[in-house]
Amino acid sequence: MAALARAQPFRCGPACLGRPLLREAGGAAARRGGPGARRGAGGSQVLGKDFKRGIALSAGSFLVYETYRLISRFAEVHASFKVEEVIEQADYLYGSGETEKLYRLLVQHKNSEDAELWWRLARASRDLAQLSSTSAEEKKQLVYEALEYAKKALEKNESNFAAHKWYAICISDVGDYEGIKAKIANAFVIKEHFQKAIELNPKDATSIHLMGIWCYSFAEMPWYQRKIAAMLFATPPTSTYKELIPISTAKTCSFWERHT
Repeated sequence: MAALARAQPFRCGPACLGRPLLREAGGAAARRGGPGARRGAGGSQVLGKDFKRGIALSAGSFLVYETYRLISRFAEVHASFKVEEVIEQADYLYGSGETEKLYRLLVQHKNSEDAELWWRLARASRDLAQLSSTSAEEKKQLVYEALEYAKKALEKNESNFAAHKWYAICISDVGDYEGIKAKIANAFVIKEHFQKAIELNPKDATSIHLMGIWCYSFAEMPWYQRKIAAMLFATPPTSTYKELIPISTAKTCSFWERHT
């Protein structure tokens, strides 16, 4: 017993020496079951809750993101189907000669981002301007609107031959309101876009025909108009009958390709 009594302090010694360290870490309070123990346990619970909350928020954010992606894809697909439907209706109305109905249909989609819709709206605006029932004021407004729509179509898709064709046509119409100088200046642009339309679609008879009219107009230009053009521009637009030969040939070939 004496030996045991003497050994008892030895066993308590390390425990007593370790108490300051345990106290700093809250260990002593944990052993005593005091407030420190509750604070330590509470801290662990808070950390656990924060961790779970972080996981829940991350999972929630992921689900929201995936849902957004799915909705965006669905919206894009739905929008593409809607554009195709509108274009189909527009082509039917154009073929039926329903100019006013066609314009009302397409103008609802003037804020679209589709080049196919925009050049069709440019064409519809111009056709409406040409109607005898359209007043002079409305005609001018429609002519400028048509140019704006054709420009948007061209900016959206420079590889669209119809956008080039209708841009050239609409610029020609606007020239009627802006004087001879603007009309001659626009002639260079008109030729460039007709040529680009033919390059992109060599079988488009309308572009070929209009390019032929352009060449014929400047080949037939009277001498006094040439003088005026020369005064306004160092190198005014010119053309010759030789330029009409390949255009006429291409137009004839295009006609027979479509009717054989």
